[in-house]
Amino acid sequence: MLTISNVSYAISDRFSLRNLNIEIDQGKHVAIIGESGCGKTTLLKLIYGLYDTDAGTIFWNNTPITGPKDHLVPGMSFIKYLSQDFDLMPYISVEENIKKFLSRLYPEESEQRTQELLEVVEMTAFAKAHVKTLSGGQKQRVALAQSLANEPEILLLDEPFSHIDNFRKNKLRRKLFSYLKKQHITCIVATHDSTDILSYMDQTIVIKEGKVIANDTTINLYKNPQTHYIASLFGEVNEVPAYWFDHTVTDKKMTTLIYPHQLAVVDQGICVTVINSYFRGGYYLVESTYKDTVIFFQSSRELLPDTRVQIDLKTILMNQ
Repeated sequence: MLTISNVSYAISDRFSLRNLNIEIDQGKHVAIIGESGCGKTTLLKLIYGLYDTDAGTIFWNNTPITGPKDHLVPGMSFIKYLSQDFDLMPYISVEENIKKFLSRLYPEESEQRTQELLEVVEMTAFAKAHVKTLSGGQKQRVALAQSLANEPEILLLDEPFSHIDNFRKNKLRRKLFSYLKKQHITCIVATHDSTDILSYMDQTIVIKEGKVIANDTTINLYKNPQTHYIASLFGEVNEVPAYWFDHTVTDKKMTTLIYPHQLAVVDQGICVTVINSYFRGGYYLVESTYKDTVIFFQSSRELLPDTRVQIDLKTILMNQ
């Protein structure tokens, strides 16, 4: 288990991570989410041992994770950290970049491991290519393979798919996270991409202004967000008076959070005016207004601006 106890770290005079308490079980996949500048990357670096904590402790099982004060070369050997600035050698080949982390005493095992990782990140066809000739997305995939060369106990990923094209990203995500689960590697991902979170993360930690404000299973956090900030990290969300969609509510100051997919066009509901429709492939995301409040909902067909329709909650609510 990774145990972060009462950890604080001053990032600057104006901002710091404060009193963090987090536990992550071995083999779990965990997302760290929050607005830009909230401290996600700093937390990953603390876990890796690139920074010394100002207070508190970090342990992996019985091993303390410590920073530069205790290590000539910062970083724990059983952890791999893939930053947004991948460190590759540009004038050697892709496979050589991976093999440099493997033992030269066992060339056959090294070659087998290299080919296995090239397959995981879908770079087999570029094994002999010099890194300097690759695109940003291809370099990111090589860096992923590098980080897995000496199979770590913990893998820390900072926006791991940010440079990779969408058509390849989905398949790569499936292969990578499946591989990590199979190898029982604990994976902690700092990300802005809700697809990374919802599809692959067992646990999600939300940070705001240097503090952990939510820590739960990903499904529970998505279904029962406590604040608009938390819900908005997963995508569009409506915060509206609860009585608009629940006639049993008498307190007109009470608000509720509703995702667009929970609303549908009906024969009888609240009458909204369409502002715009955004094609999302399998549906349209419709932006509308009601009593000067913007409401997003989903529709199977395009609705033109100024169209008036009635919407209400779908029969099956998200938290049922």
